[in-house]
Amino acid sequence: MSATKPTLRQDLADRAKEITRRELKAYAANTQASQAANERARKVLPLGVPSSFQAYDPHPLVVRRAQDAWMEDVDGNRYVDYDMGFGSLFAGHVNPLVRRAIEKQLDNGTLFVTPCETNADVAELLAARYKLPMWRFTNSGTEATMDAIRVARGITGRHKIVKVEGGYHGHHDEVMISMKPALDLAGPAHMPTPVPATAGITPAVLADTIVIPYNDADALARVLQNHDVAAFIVEPVMENIGICMPQPGYLEDVRRITREHGTMLIFDEVKTGITAGWAGATGVLGVQPDLVCLAKSIGGGLPIGAFGGTQECMDQITSGKVLHLGTYNGNPLVMAAAQAVLAEVCTPEATEATVARNAQLVRACDDIIRAADLPAHTIQFGAKGCITWAEEPIRNYRDYKATDFDIAFAQWMHGINRGILLPPGLDEQWLISVVHTEEEALRYASVFGEFVDELTA
Repeated sequence: MSATKPTLRQDLADRAKEITRRELKAYAANTQASQAANERARKVLPLGVPSSFQAYDPHPLVVRRAQDAWMEDVDGNRYVDYDMGFGSLFAGHVNPLVRRAIEKQLDNGTLFVTPCETNADVAELLAARYKLPMWRFTNSGTEATMDAIRVARGITGRHKIVKVEGGYHGHHDEVMISMKPALDLAGPAHMPTPVPATAGITPAVLADTIVIPYNDADALARVLQNHDVAAFIVEPVMENIGICMPQPGYLEDVRRITREHGTMLIFDEVKTGITAGWAGATGVLGVQPDLVCLAKSIGGGLPIGAFGGTQECMDQITSGKVLHLGTYNGNPLVMAAAQAVLAEVCTPEATEATVARNAQLVRACDDIIRAADLPAHTIQFGAKGCITWAEEPIRNYRDYKATDFDIAFAQWMHGINRGILLPPGLDEQWLISVVHTEEEALRYASVFGEFVDELTA
């Protein structure tokens, strides 16, 4: 094409809006039962959903059942699931080995509120993967990051924490800051202004949370100079803005700088976890934090969180200095599922094979992008991948905000009407599970190719 790049991008965005208008009509026609179910739910649930993340325009799909790598909505539409519970189902829907473990435990009880033997079994499996000796269980990733921050404050005696702009670490107050801030409120890129993501965040909490850009080790060093920061919490690979990889040397610098200033380094691996590789992003990238937070895929579809740490960190709990509590923590039903996932389903061999299958999908999408000379690129990290509608890989939240969301939304709508279920936020990633066949994995690329043909026609 002879058009300049800005003109080409505008032409693509205009075409994307045309596709979106058509696909929205098709979506409304295809999902009338979902719409009716959502309207009913709105009378008793805010937005008609149990979590605000599940609300999206024009209305969310209401699902009836799921198995293996597919889901079916209440209209009878079937989708190849690339969302997989926002990355929670690396084992797949109703994995037979996980189901067997759950059914066996059901015969012996679901809640003891006293220890069970599988607590140690699962902790040993996590310790082997992450090379951190001590673990505790929670019921969600939010609880895991909340408790890890408390441990960091206990061991350092400091109050402040640092997080990166655009990072998501759950829905407790300390980290619901600058999750997706409006740029007119966010201040300069090199020194972001902390912006609360919701009402209900107190000024005191806001004052204790410092925000810096991702991939900027100098910014971290600057905010740690006063030696009043308990912890730097960060996803080693940011997965709240697509997939944003650390620049070479960044995490190594982060590890060195936090040690120099007596600040605990917390890796939030709720999303990367076991999907990045057998030992998570920690193992793949070779940088060891003081504390690691996990959730999502380690539970095989049941609610679980975990945090592990060095002996020094976790001794804060052993000594009673830091309390960690929870009626459902480490309940035997969830432990049975987690043990099956970690020991039987998501083995090193199965993980490696699934990552390789995902690489096939990423290459197929990349070939389509290059053939059409699109302002987009693919990124893979383990069993996850994404297409980001920007010419160059993003390095931080500000780069992410410059991507083309009109095209991204058109692609999402086009795909869902053709049985491709991607996360609805346009900032998440697909996940290939251990049960996706090669045909199911590559189905995404086939539909993506159809979308690109329309976009560039």
